[in-house]
Amino acid sequence: MAIDRPRIQLARPRLVLVTFGTLLSLVLSALDSSIVATAMPRIIADLSGIQYYAWVTTAYLVTSTTVIPISGRLGDLFGRKRFLQAGTIGFLVASALAGLAGSIEQLVAARAVQGVFGGFLTSSAFASMADLYLPATRAKIQGLFTSMFAVAAIAGPILGGILTDTLGWRSIFYVNVPFGLIAFAIVAASMPSLRTHGTWRQIDVRGAVLLSAGLLPLLSGLSATRSDGPTAVVTLLLAVAAVMLGAFVWAERGVPHPIVPLGLFRIPTVRVAVAVSFLSAFGMFGSNIFVPLVYQGLLGLSATQSGILLTPRMVAMVPASIVSGQIVSRVTHYRWVSIAGLTMLAAGLFLMSRVGPGSDERDVARNLVLLGIGFGSNQPIYQNAVMSAVPHEVVGVAASQVQFWRSLGQTMGVAVLGAILAFQVGVTAPGGAIVSAAPASAAALAAGLQQLFLVASLVVAAAVLIALTLREVPFRGSRAAAAPEAAAPGAPAVAE
Repeated sequence: MAIDRPRIQLARPRLVLVTFGTLLSLVLSALDSSIVATAMPRIIADLSGIQYYAWVTTAYLVTSTTVIPISGRLGDLFGRKRFLQAGTIGFLVASALAGLAGSIEQLVAARAVQGVFGGFLTSSAFASMADLYLPATRAKIQGLFTSMFAVAAIAGPILGGILTDTLGWRSIFYVNVPFGLIAFAIVAASMPSLRTHGTWRQIDVRGAVLLSAGLLPLLSGLSATRSDGPTAVVTLLLAVAAVMLGAFVWAERGVPHPIVPLGLFRIPTVRVAVAVSFLSAFGMFGSNIFVPLVYQGLLGLSATQSGILLTPRMVAMVPASIVSGQIVSRVTHYRWVSIAGLTMLAAGLFLMSRVGPGSDERDVARNLVLLGIGFGSNQPIYQNAVMSAVPHEVVGVAASQVQFWRSLGQTMGVAVLGAILAFQVGVTAPGGAIVSAAPASAAALAAGLQQLFLVASLVVAAAVLIALTLREVPFRGSRAAAAPEAAAPGAPAVAE
């Protein structure tokens, strides 16, 4: 079912303001997943607890991924504005607690709470675009929104390093507070409150509990696999996840207002979107953490040189995402844009599998540009295809599924590809990074890296084949619906 009209129609100046506030809220969440990495050595030196090194980042990713599908459904029931506001305030409180942490355990706990509210921010920010924009315009705006993750990936480590060196590591959490308050004020002043007919009795509490009980051990187990290997604890976590997720699927059948309407997956566009999102994230982000090892372990470059040579990938993602959003809003057969991008991504990963100790770092940088363009060009497509293929009353939970499966693909990619490398090299450093222990292991390191990039390229090649089956839902909406502040027939009322 194509959606031709936005639910909230605003004059252009107000629309620009609310979009900026929503974008700023999203940047808070996106930046916090990358800004911590640079500060971790200083944090460990101050708080100790190196055994929890990886979990300072992982705790955030696990809880934010878990809450995304739940927050998407709640936004559909009660409106996006209140969850953007609540998510922002909760995120700022958790940021302050992280800055005040007196032990590594307290910091991990605060990061987990941050992730919960970060998930609300991410889900609500993306879904609010369906309330504010026509489908044609939405594709362009989504390109801008998704490019912010690339910007955050570039700026986060740099900003984290500057703040840590000048003001101390605690400042990387406190810096969220002024920006978050600005975002809250803009959203509060400019975004209308959409009246909904949702009630708290419609919340599928049992479904939410079962889904959380399945996702938390699943993501925790997958995250632990990359640093600890398939231990008994990991096996137990994955077994519990399988049971809980099976119970969730069984319990959701026949529920009047399910937390995740399983009927969504009967829509061909939704099935293709989540599959491609999962596989492309598996290949892109699963291999992402191993690129520095190529530069430093195979090519013998310094950490500084490695950091500089990583930027082409993320820099390429930003214009690719924005340009892709412009293109798909103007063409009918936008699946070919996706296929072209995925092919570039697969090609870049395949070329990375050919890198060896004698390779030129400029060739690696070229490969990373292919990765950035390939992945970035796909970001606006599937989110908008799903939003245009489902009824508006479930657009939030449907859009959150794309984000969720993308995050799950990232986590599983890191676990599986990390296991491939660990099998070849067999040495794991704190945080799950595989390192070469001695010159004699250089050949094993090269073989492991080549294998994991080859597997990643094959996974993305499978995404290309699935993308060929996409049923294109038109993004272009009715131009008549674009009149400022006009009320669409049958549209819900807006409370100012």
